Amino acid sequence: MARRTLILTTMTTTAALLLTACGGGGKTDGIKGADKGSSSPSASATTGGSGPDVSVPKDLNLVFDFTKPSNAQQAAALADAENYIRALKHGIVKQDPNDPAYQYYSGGQAAQYAKSQIQAWVKGGWTATGTDKYYAANVTPMTGGKRVLVSFCRNQAKFYGKEIKTGKILYTKESLSSYEKFSLLMFPPSGSAGAWKAQVAEVVGKAKECQS
Repeated sequence: MARRTLILTTMTTTAALLLTACGGGGKTDGIKGADKGSSSPSASATTGGSGPDVSVPKDLNLVFDFTKPSNAQQAAALADAENYIRALKHGIVKQDPNDPAYQYYSGGQAAQYAKSQIQAWVKGGWTATGTDKYYAANVTPMTGGKRVLVSFCRNQAKFYGKEIKTGKILYTKESLSSYEKFSLLMFPPSGSAGAWKAQVAEVVGKAKECQS
């Protein structure tokens, strides 16, 4: 089975909410893969501070080719948007749909979305391997200055599913389906400590704008 057929769930609730929150929207597809920990391989990466462990195995390389915003609030929102992706991948490799990592970095629809993705991998008997690259990040503060919309591209051409029982890697060829566009609506911590949380996750498949 090809890696791009692994995720079986499609979320359909995000477009209207994003339209209301930030004037944008679009078709919502399922996240098709696993996330890695940083711009280089790391089997023990954590978020720092009191955040949960979001490490992944060395054969799963999560690359975030982002430019850090000069604004501290926007930089924090982008960092925890990365951590949301890392946490989702951590749940996949741990095979735990109730993994506390993604719950720490998300709530609402975004948490439901992460859980559905993990459940699909668990049901299929797959874990993740290869390189999963995220790039071209854009951080946009919403009206009122509290919520932040983080969007970025994904190239999963070298990201593959792997059968847990056999260890067989499900290789696929690069195509337009390798490219996705993410939009995460991030909410700030409720107090002086804690993480920014993704409350809405929208993923548009076959994103031509990300194919370059």
